[in-house]
Amino acid sequence: MRPAGIDELVGQGHLLGPGSPLRQIVEGRQMMSVILWGPPGSGKTTIANLVARAGDRRFQSMSALNSGVKEVRSAIEEARRNRRTGGPQTILFIDEIHRFTKTQQDSLLGAVEDRTITLLAATTENPYFSVVAPLLSRCVLLTLHELTAEDIAGVVRRAAADPRGLDGEHGLSEEALEHLVRMASGDARKALTALEAAAASASAEGREEISLELVEAALDTAAVRYDRDGDSHYDVASAFIKSMRGSDVDASLHYLARMIVAGEDPRFIARRLIIFASEDIGMADPTALQTAVAASTAVERVGLPEAQINLGHAVVHMATAPKSNAACEGIFAALADVRAGKIGPVPSDLRDSHYSGSKKLGHGTGYKYPHSDPKGVVEQRYAPDAVRGKDYYRPKRHGAEAAIADRLDKLRRIIRGG
Repeated sequence: MRPAGIDELVGQGHLLGPGSPLRQIVEGRQMMSVILWGPPGSGKTTIANLVARAGDRRFQSMSALNSGVKEVRSAIEEARRNRRTGGPQTILFIDEIHRFTKTQQDSLLGAVEDRTITLLAATTENPYFSVVAPLLSRCVLLTLHELTAEDIAGVVRRAAADPRGLDGEHGLSEEALEHLVRMASGDARKALTALEAAAASASAEGREEISLELVEAALDTAAVRYDRDGDSHYDVASAFIKSMRGSDVDASLHYLARMIVAGEDPRFIARRLIIFASEDIGMADPTALQTAVAASTAVERVGLPEAQINLGHAVVHMATAPKSNAACEGIFAALADVRAGKIGPVPSDLRDSHYSGSKKLGHGTGYKYPHSDPKGVVEQRYAPDAVRGKDYYRPKRHGAEAAIADRLDKLRRIIRGG
């Protein structure tokens, strides 16, 4: 079911306009080295196959998983010999180029520079981090987007009806289609593989229609009623947050599992954890935000399915941590006062005194340097008069914030001269 031509390519409309670099290289009108960056199943290998079939060109492919400098140099030397004898231009396709070391990538530079080869490389990782700068600068970077639910549904329907696919041998129920689309999570290859397995089961059992049951068996995953754009999305996300806030770690993990199995974007989950760490835990456990940010980084670098472990780790931390919304309430209260016009001038002793003439204005005069005091804190006016003496941050007596509350009472007494 790979597209026979570029116009059959599903999704990536932003790359398919007239005269676009992708059209030029596929149609053989322009030879340029290209790096294709996109998530699994978005069409990188499909594009490589289209390039291989188009025009009078020699096409050679390799995978960075099982190739090294020796194989790269051999391919380049073969391309050079072919070029010297008047043969066609060589396009070298390297899948998963991010797995090449710096030395392996450097070995491509000269051949790309002098057009001995036209490089076509594919990567699922950010090339600004995974591809050496000299090679990246010699290539056109094309970013492929994750296929939408509509794209995947179109691919599945076409495969079910097209003579190259199932040729209408089996019907496909709407429930089965919806489940295929949801579980594919933007990966067309995954959807087609599951469709093929479900069709084989339907044939073996003599069924005319591919049902939800057959698709579930093919995916080995139960259907989860969860619409990423509907009410259930918000209901599950809300239950997830409220379970962590309520310190029910088991319910929190349940809702996390529901979102993962239903194909929720893991970046959405990670963002909610980062917000939760400050909104609901704050200074009761200052390490919670570090864990949440680390989990978000893991999602970006590792991806699913492995990143589900990192998300589980973070959820356990959030759910079991002591809770306080004091830091959150503090900034909200300060924002409310500022928006209400409670601002006032900055006290003169706190103003910048480094520029010429500032001393004449009295800026910095009377400022007490806290580090010069043995206690490290001094009596001094910091807030403008409009909010002087206002307590925005009111720590709770939970977790690490209990100690902060005791210290804060002392700090305010010294600073305010109480």
